[in-house]
Amino acid sequence: MGTLIQIADLPVLRQKAYQEHKTISLANGCFDLLHSGHVNYLRDSKALADILVVALNSDASVHNLKGTKRLMFPEHERAQIVCALIYVDYVILFDELDVIAILKMLQPDFHCKGSDYTLESVPEKAISDQLNIQTRIVGGPKLYSSTELKKHQK
Repeated sequence: MGTLIQIADLPVLRQKAYQEHKTISLANGCFDLLHSGHVNYLRDSKALADILVVALNSDASVHNLKGTKRLMFPEHERAQIVCALIYVDYVILFDELDVIAILKMLQPDFHCKGSDYTLESVPEKAISDQLNIQTRIVGGPKLYSSTELKKHQK
């Protein structure tokens, strides 16, 4: 089971992984309505490294990105669900609109994005390149999105 950590824990996690010769992948998202696309994304992110850290958009971050009516579940419930997934080692909540600060503090070996991105469209790609972090598109074709599933629910 994954562990919820704080941003201040990231440098310590990086140092420990380095000392143990372990690699780290970072995945991120809202994970509001968990579906098989999320599972594929996290599975493939974990397959790249020994440790998978998932940066989970806080409620405030989701509201800023997608509007105030977007969330079905609050951040503490979403964090609990993501922590329960077999592929996930650590979860961190973040308030920003991107994971640049987390990339700088954690310096993972891999920054993973889902297939709704291309390498050219990843917002943090320049920072990843600057920090020698490999950006990977994982999870297979994007067949679902929480937004689309929620629209069909009505």
